[in-house]
Amino acid sequence: MSVVPDVPQAGSAEPAPPPSVTSLRLPSTGWEVLPSRVATLCLLEAQKLRHDRTELVTRAIQPALWLLIFGQTFSRLRTIPTGRVSYLDFLAPGILAQSALFIAIFYGIQIIWERDAGVLTKLLVTPTPRAALVTGKAFAAGVRATCQVIVVLVISALLGATLTVNPLKLLATVGVVVLGAAFFSCLSMTIAGLVLKRDRLMGIGQAITMPLFFASNALYPIQLMPHWLQTVSRGNPLSYEVDALRGLLTGTPARLPLDIAVLTGATVTAIAAAAALLGRLAR
Repeated sequence: MSVVPDVPQAGSAEPAPPPSVTSLRLPSTGWEVLPSRVATLCLLEAQKLRHDRTELVTRAIQPALWLLIFGQTFSRLRTIPTGRVSYLDFLAPGILAQSALFIAIFYGIQIIWERDAGVLTKLLVTPTPRAALVTGKAFAAGVRATCQVIVVLVISALLGATLTVNPLKLLATVGVVVLGAAFFSCLSMTIAGLVLKRDRLMGIGQAITMPLFFASNALYPIQLMPHWLQTVSRGNPLSYEVDALRGLLTGTPARLPLDIAVLTGATVTAIAAAAALLGRLAR
């Protein structure tokens, strides 16, 4: 005689226990992985510099000429009042900011190259927000600018400038340079999203670089400028970067909280603008 297996009744079946809240793992958003994106892009920039060390040499020529010729000449003329510091000490932070500006203002060319190579399209289909991608690119530009900090400080020391050797102030100097480079690289990416072509970006970059430099306090105090140029200089983010660097490196009076606040606000605004135009650039 066959034995019929017991079949549990439908009503007596116990429902499976629901998964615990701790076992559920929500997918990470793009902003949660922002630090890793920034670190990855910065590492890529460092690897590019390691494989192309000639760029470090060529980038050092221009600040060396400014400090050696312009700085030494005007130090002897004593025509520009710089207070209790020498003109070479006064000039070094300005040349440092200028060197970072010249690197970052053409960073948009790299974005256009990535678009032409199809890299930008692949980046945009990832879950990472566009603003996070722009932020990573911006601070990657700061890696190149950091090399200029070392170059300018070494050249300034060889020429006899008496700048600070305080490790904390030198670390803060690097932070200010990275923040300034982030802003100007985002400005370049914003222009790239508008003009869409490398040659146009090169032309605009060359057209605005020297006005930004000469309309700042990099070469002379703001008080020596005409009134209209003083107004322009106070709206120039480069002036706030130079003021912060000068206060850190030479110990002259500076408005560090205001300088950092302006640079941070300008960088956040530029990141938002570049992110809004990133999709237009990828079309």
